Amino acid sequence: MSVNDLRGVPQALPDNRSSAWRLWLGPLTAASDAAVVAALVYAVSFAYHLGATGLPGVDRSTRELAAMLATLFVFVNLMRGRYQIGNYLAAQGQMGSAFAVWNITMVAFLALLFLAKIADHYSRAVMVATYFSGVPVIALSRSIIVRLVAAGSRSGRITAERAFLIGREANIMAFVSRHKPWHMGFAVTDVAFLKSPDGTGTAALAADLAAAVANCRAKRPDAVFIAIPWAEQHTISACVDAFMNLPVAIHLAPEPIMERFSGTHVVHTGTLSSLRLTRQPLSAAEIAVKRAFDIVAASCGIVLTLPLLLLIAAMIRLDSPGPVLFRQRRYGFNQQAFRIFKFRTMTTTDDGQVVVQAKRNDPRITRLGHLLRRYNLDELPQFLNVLAGDMSLVGPRPHALAHDVEFERKIANYARRHNVKPGITGWAQVNGLRGETDTDDKMARRVAYDHWYIDNWSLWLDITILFRTVLSRKAFSNAR
Repeated sequence: MSVNDLRGVPQALPDNRSSAWRLWLGPLTAASDAAVVAALVYAVSFAYHLGATGLPGVDRSTRELAAMLATLFVFVNLMRGRYQIGNYLAAQGQMGSAFAVWNITMVAFLALLFLAKIADHYSRAVMVATYFSGVPVIALSRSIIVRLVAAGSRSGRITAERAFLIGREANIMAFVSRHKPWHMGFAVTDVAFLKSPDGTGTAALAADLAAAVANCRAKRPDAVFIAIPWAEQHTISACVDAFMNLPVAIHLAPEPIMERFSGTHVVHTGTLSSLRLTRQPLSAAEIAVKRAFDIVAASCGIVLTLPLLLLIAAMIRLDSPGPVLFRQRRYGFNQQAFRIFKFRTMTTTDDGQVVVQAKRNDPRITRLGHLLRRYNLDELPQFLNVLAGDMSLVGPRPHALAHDVEFERKIANYARRHNVKPGITGWAQVNGLRGETDTDDKMARRVAYDHWYIDNWSLWLDITILFRTVLSRKAFSNAR
């Protein structure tokens, strides 16, 4: 079976050409990084010298500064294994990695200046300006490299590895159509179809494998992918035994279930090895950091807004009869019920098996309630829920229990929202997904944003959401 017989699969380049790219792409990207950092230092120094003296030129220490920063930046990238082709095939994670390396570089540089007692040799203004201007410049440079490498990979000119596929025709075709390995830096050198239907025909399987091994040895790939259902242990073991005698890496093609999860990972615990499909939403350290931030920020929020809280409470008393605070049961972390605090904005306080959602121009909303809802002021008492540990400042917004039961029945994985604490504000809300969820599609979109938040949590994301809650127009849109 030839690779040309697989429709849509690019022909692998000759081995010497792909080997050349694998050999030189790492040094070329390292040289590019060094050149970008050095050019950045010279540009900043030139601009500073021109502004300070009115004359073109650079400081005498510019050459040393450029050489040190460029060397440190490349060295940190090397230590993190960044100069491998596989790291440049997708844009995801590139900006974060470049930013982290740039921060480590500057910290290491400042530590070196302190230990060598040479801090006075370099302009502080140039160093600060270099750091801040380096963030967008390095991000742009890395983005250009990723685009070039990804384009070369799709055309087959740049390959991270040459792969040989073996399995049954249906499994190989499904693997190729789902994953398109050439988009991930793999050049398919050839394929071998197993004719034995279920692996029980030992003689037929042995003949198929003997022919496949001979063909694979001639093609000289870097890796072999076994596309066989994992339940067929006998066939998989036979394939592994056959290809163990070749100087190749052996991969077991993923099962379709793995496509649902982006963070699958093989975990080794003693003698036990398992394939982890998901991890806990937050680690113990992340939970501690988030909780500490919640306590500090919520305490500051209560202190700073205390006069406003008292004023709103007094205005509610004067505006309409009823309690100042509205309490309603909501689901929190791990679907544990708690009572949420809000300023009362309606003439009713439903908390039973039937809760009617508020609508735009709802007659039940009081005159003051319209204002409080418009600017999210009715949520301020939830600082108390945060301090009590029932809520977080940022997280999926909790809904009435009656609504949770209804949405869980209609929307797949809806209850996954409860894998973290609910929040006063959330990723969905700052993206304009507020107000009535009168259709399943509206709720599904909100749930999708909540799931994204859970999968991508960071303290910086929480801080960003809090700022957008106060400053972004979307955070106030669709208010009712």
